[in-house]
Amino acid sequence: MEDPSDPAPPGVLSVLEALKKASHDLHSDPKSSAAAAPGSPNAGSPAIKALLELETESDSLLSRDPDLSALSRHLSDLRSLVSTLRKSRGHGLGSFLARRASAHSISRVAESIESEIQAWIDRETVEKLVAGLREKGCGDEEELVQLLSQLEARVLRGFERGLQDLLLKSKLFGLLETTLCNQNCSKRIREHVGFAIAALIRFNKDVFVGQVLMGATIRALITMASVHSLKVLCSLIKSIKSPLVDEIESNGQIPKIINFLSHEDLQVKVVAMDCILEIGYFGRKEAIEAMIEEGLVKKLVELQRSELGGDLIDLGRFEQSEVETDSVVNAGKSKSRRFLESHPFASCVARFAVQLEVGEGLRQREKRAFKQEILVIVREASANDAEAATIVAEVLWGSSP
Repeated sequence: MEDPSDPAPPGVLSVLEALKKASHDLHSDPKSSAAAAPGSPNAGSPAIKALLELETESDSLLSRDPDLSALSRHLSDLRSLVSTLRKSRGHGLGSFLARRASAHSISRVAESIESEIQAWIDRETVEKLVAGLREKGCGDEEELVQLLSQLEARVLRGFERGLQDLLLKSKLFGLLETTLCNQNCSKRIREHVGFAIAALIRFNKDVFVGQVLMGATIRALITMASVHSLKVLCSLIKSIKSPLVDEIESNGQIPKIINFLSHEDLQVKVVAMDCILEIGYFGRKEAIEAMIEEGLVKKLVELQRSELGGDLIDLGRFEQSEVETDSVVNAGKSKSRRFLESHPFASCVARFAVQLEVGEGLRQREKRAFKQEILVIVREASANDAEAATIVAEVLWGSSP
């Protein structure tokens, strides 16, 4: 005998995705979907046909799962309402009002059907994901990546109480964090796990942020040292702000992030720069001190001096032909932003100083003190007076795209 709690057989998930779309279409336009006369060549749209066929098959497909009893009920109601609507063929006021009432009821029932189908899909997705993450070696990579991507896309659609209850009941977050820290799992799976965790924080920060701050998520992302893991870290800093920066600083992770500026992979260096700018914006005094003591400003001077650096206050050196190379892709972008795409470390000292100046983590007197300290280090680290004068001018006046 089949266990009602078992996951649906392969293929049913995709069928219900199509039925969810059909119910959405019917909810949007109930009259055009169901008003055709029975028996005519146009007796209802594909949406209504699909849903009524599901109602016919409901005994075999839905009865085995008690969580789908409400869906079965709504489908039965839909058949009755469609029948009533199709019988209202007269031209009098009574027939008109009856059609309007039936169409409105069909729209509400179709919305309920869509909601029930989505809840079923959510439950199946989470159950499969939990089962896959619990497997030794993290199970099938392609299936897990697909499920993680589905979860990420689903929670990014916005908060829903029922979905949150499902996620908490399944204890999925703990499994995601365990997988993120499991080096026996492939880096690809762990990176997708990271994106799923970041999506859950955006879904409901109040519920999940504590688990990030108390767990090993941040350490695992930094240890992974990939472009995607650092993008997740940057996203988490933007979402959680100063409390996460405090955690990064207290765990001694800031030197590791700064070291990524010397990484052989350019994209890792670029994303690390993004993380440093976010830390500068949200970081409190202790975090900024840790970055400066680690030699960040001197490193930024070196990067600004490199071929991928430059000065945003002197964009005239950026030839117009280079700007126009990809005019379609760059349409609507500012000149300084286009310059930064090919010179990611341009004016990086001033960009960091600007983040401290406009950020949320420092008091005004701390901002002034750090600005003066940055200027002193710039003068010491510059190769010549001209370089020092340019960077100092940018820091003093601000240089942000």
